[in-house]
Amino acid sequence: MAKNRNIGLCIVFSIITCGIYALYWFVQLNNEIIELSGEEGTSGGKVLLFTIITCGIYSLFWAYKIGEKVAAVRQKRGEEASNPGVLYLVLSLIGLSIISFAMIQSEINKSVQ
Repeated sequence: MAKNRNIGLCIVFSIITCGIYALYWFVQLNNEIIELSGEEGTSGGKVLLFTIITCGIYSLFWAYKIGEKVAAVRQKRGEEASNPGVLYLVLSLIGLSIISFAMIQSEINKSVQ
């Protein structure tokens, strides 16, 4: 079940744990956005495994594809269903994937309120 998380705390925990919490957050974001969108998708554990195996390259693909799921969630809420996948991809390419995580969590938070 999707959970309303405090984005600031998630970022702080990710920094304090040297990225270990970010891996957990990554898995949970994937699972929750798939649940909320109602679409099929790869489980969070597999996404993490593929990301590790490909030395991070799969996470770039994931960042783009998760935009489609976010658009589906927005559409379910009756909002404009723009696809933010390119933005997530660019942020990940320049090393700011944690901002993408925060943006995805914001969408989840809006849906579970």
